[in-house]
Amino acid sequence: MGTGWKAGLGLAISGVLLWWVFRDVEPVEVWREVRDGNLLLLGAAVAVATSGFLVRALRWRLLLHPLHPHTTLHSRFAAVNIGFMANNLLPARVGEFARAYSLSRLEPVSTSGAIGSLVVERLLDAGAILLLLTVALLSPAFPEAATVGGRPVAMVAWGFLAVLLVLLFFVGGLLFEPERLLRWLRRLAAVLPQRVGTVMLDAVATFLDGLRAIQKPSLILGALAWSLGFWAWNGVSFWLALEAFGIEVGYTGALFVQAIIALGVAVPSAPGFFGTFHAAALVALSDVYGVADGPTLAFAFGYHLGGFIPVTLMGLWYAWRLGLTVSDVTDAPQTAAEEENR
Repeated sequence: MGTGWKAGLGLAISGVLLWWVFRDVEPVEVWREVRDGNLLLLGAAVAVATSGFLVRALRWRLLLHPLHPHTTLHSRFAAVNIGFMANNLLPARVGEFARAYSLSRLEPVSTSGAIGSLVVERLLDAGAILLLLTVALLSPAFPEAATVGGRPVAMVAWGFLAVLLVLLFFVGGLLFEPERLLRWLRRLAAVLPQRVGTVMLDAVATFLDGLRAIQKPSLILGALAWSLGFWAWNGVSFWLALEAFGIEVGYTGALFVQAIIALGVAVPSAPGFFGTFHAAALVALSDVYGVADGPTLAFAFGYHLGGFIPVTLMGLWYAWRLGLTVSDVTDAPQTAAEEENR
């Protein structure tokens, strides 16, 4: 019951967005564009994107090190694939919990401890994406007359840079002066509506628990370097996929598209990010770069399905080897909550 409304909301949003992306183009036209694309380049893009799950598993070692310094790459890679498979097939974004629970079955790491490491990982991802997005927006190759959300690109670029600096200041404060920053946040929460203040403090407490598990700033900085490397490498897969459909926006353009899609899929959706992925691609390419809807949606559906299939199959295989059931995966959030209360 707790996740039922989230699943329903996600399905509704996906349905509306899929209707929106097809409002001016026929599905048969998109399919024709996909067939006419360079499938060799698309295959290379999918290969690069799939290799990124190995990079994620390598990076995770740093964040898990204080919990258990000798987790194996095999265990981490299996858990990563199971988590993304769960997000692709199951509602309510249970993939992060499934990933943490799977690791706890393979290594002497608690589900709640693994979740704490993933909270930190997500914030590092956000910082890396924002930094690369700022680079893309400030690139000379970015369309001069382009607007984002009706505002000039320069204004948006400086806005993202300001958000990035605030984010880095916030993380730095939690790393080096956590008690002082918490006192400041408590004073801020006191003047906010009670619900907003409570949510803010709970979110910070969850993140701080993850940081306390990491302990060493050097591990965080190393993980941040891995995060930048991962998203820069993943940008190559976007660039190859765009080239496969004759969309020549360059590597910095691919970084821009990647960032907009990353922001788009954060919106609640059906399993697999159907609708949100494609709508974000349409905004990034058609609205900003002026690419026709046909090639844009061919890229969106071709690249999305190409990336969807390998990790889903690998995740199912690892789940089968581990003996995980659907109920194990969907009950993972409850398992983590029970561990926290012990």
